[in-house]
Parts: sequence; C-alpha cells; structure tokens
Amino acid sequence: MGISRDSVHKRRATGGRQKRIRMKRKFELGRQPASTKIGDKKINRVRVRGGHYKFRALRLDHGNFSWAGEAVTRKTRILKVVYNATNNELVRTNTLVKGSIVQIDSTPFKSWYLQFYNVDLGKKKDEKEDKTKKDEEKKDEQEKDQSKKSKKDDKKDKSKK
Repeated sequence: MGISRDSVHKRRATGGRQKRIRMKRKFELGRQPASTKIGDKKINRVRVRGGHYKFRALRLDHGNFSWAGEAVTRKTRILKVVYNATNNELVRTNTLVKGSIVQIDSTPFKSWYLQFYNVDLGKKKDEKEDKTKKDEEKKDEQEKDQSKKSKKDDKKDKSKK
C-alpha cells in the first residue's frame, strides 16, 4: 500500500464516499517517521522530487539551544528527553521530536555567564562565609530585641513618675 498524503481515502463533508479517479501519484508519497534518538550522530540522505535531498536525523547527540532570558545561543550536548506532551513513550525511548522538552548540558551557558557577569553559577558558597553571615544576622536580631526592651522599660519608668 505505502504511505500516502492524499485526501481521496477520506469521506466528503456530506459523509459520502469519494470515488478514486486516478492511481496514486509520486507527489502524494509519504515516508516513515525518522524517530530520532539520542546517540552518536547518524544522518541519512533521502532523495526527493526534483533530484534534491532531505536529511533524516536518525541519531543526534548535540543541538543548538538558546537561553531566552539572556539572549544567548550555544551548541550543547543533549542528555535526555524529560517531557513530551504528545506521548509518554517518546520520553521512555528518548525520541527527539518538535516540542519535546529535553535536558541539556549547561556547561557552555555557565562558562558564558562566568565570562559575562563574573559569577560562577552552581558553585556553593564557602561554609565559613555562611556561618559569618548567620552570626551577623543573629547579632542584629539580638540588638533589635534589646532596643525594643529598653524602649519598653523607658515607657514604664515615665508612667511611674
């Protein structure tokens, strides 16, 4: 039979059957889906009408991704498919299709961020710095509490006089 992109096999708007007026034509030809997986790069050439070629990606491991908030685009590694609204099997089999959400390697974006803003993303702060900040916050809270108590004491003293 073959995969066909014709509309002759469908019914009319009124519900009636359509008669086939000709055989299938080359320009109505359809092909199997590429089902692109994550892996070492493998691309097939497919000859199409007019002697031109299309390229079917059977396996890919890299892609061009954009960080929209920062207006930065980098080529990076694809790690896995995280979510696909159309079919959960595409997530399970790590199949790449348009609109699927993928997890990527963030290293190129981190290096750009470090170079542009001079801030190392994902690096945890030193424990010493965290302890000193916590100590300072505790001291500030204690000073506030003492100042509140002293104000209350002053009011009590004034009311007794």
